Amino acid sequence: MKILLIVVGKTDEQWLVSGIGKYTERLSHFGQFEMQVIPDLKNNRNMDFQTQKVREGELILNLLQPSDDVWLLDDKGREMTSPEMAQWLQKRMAQSTKRLVFIIGGPYGFSPDVYNRVPGKLSLSKMTFSHQMVRLIFVEQLYRAFSILNNLPYHHE
Repeated sequence: MKILLIVVGKTDEQWLVSGIGKYTERLSHFGQFEMQVIPDLKNNRNMDFQTQKVREGELILNLLQPSDDVWLLDDKGREMTSPEMAQWLQKRMAQSTKRLVFIIGGPYGFSPDVYNRVPGKLSLSKMTFSHQMVRLIFVEQLYRAFSILNNLPYHHE
């Protein structure tokens, strides 16, 4: 199974880039993982939030394949513990999912078209994090889930 993380906009802070790189490297031991960055929109300072979400949504939807199992990282999504996420991931692998796609939107969220195409939503917390910090938190949690599935000592009960 290939796992794709789609993110909107580049990661600005070097400490976040470093942390994301660390966990991306660790994830490579478990299979194919790729993070695809949708570049920041040009002239977005001249756009209202809705227009920006619609344009970002079009770029997101162009990257999806009909057979993808797609999940938005959204504050209104399903919350799980780390062991629950590991079980959830194992279920997808057992279903022979070819491409599992996670999407982290821009600072204003997702367009209605993205919400309509992607009914699956996951939440990392009831707290609010910047869309850039969510990248690091998510790849760490994905690594933790694989560590749990592979009985590695990374996760402690």
